[in-house]
Amino acid sequence: MKSMQKGFTLIELMIVVAIIAILAAIAIPQYQNYVTKSQFSESQTIADGLKTPIVEYYNQTGKCPTPGTGGISQAVSYSGKYVTSATAGGTEPNCTITVAFKSTAGSVSTPLKGQSVTFTGTDNGGSFSWVCSATAIASKYKPEACQ
Repeated sequence: MKSMQKGFTLIELMIVVAIIAILAAIAIPQYQNYVTKSQFSESQTIADGLKTPIVEYYNQTGKCPTPGTGGISQAVSYSGKYVTSATAGGTEPNCTITVAFKSTAGSVSTPLKGQSVTFTGTDNGGSFSWVCSATAIASKYKPEACQ
């Protein structure tokens, strides 16, 4: 009678574990980059909500609004899951929106912790163009619009 082999040999199991380890070594850093990019996008969403009232106020008064004027609430009212505040300001003709990320551990990924992003709007004679800048945040975490 022939004996039938049942199960896996130790070498087969070790090969499977090695393959999984290699895949994890590649996948985990890529996933962390993805998470940081998605958290960064919240700053753009919050800034987008402020752009329209800023442009309207500027078109009516010729000045950049500050918190409490022109329908712009205080900075802390513009917060999110990863963003702690957004502040409007600037001097004519460049109005700014500064979005600050949370600095507490566990609430935001490490590359964004305590950092800020500035969106600068420039009056082009009736229309505004917005530029994003985040100098302290690595380029690999920023979208194309903020490079």
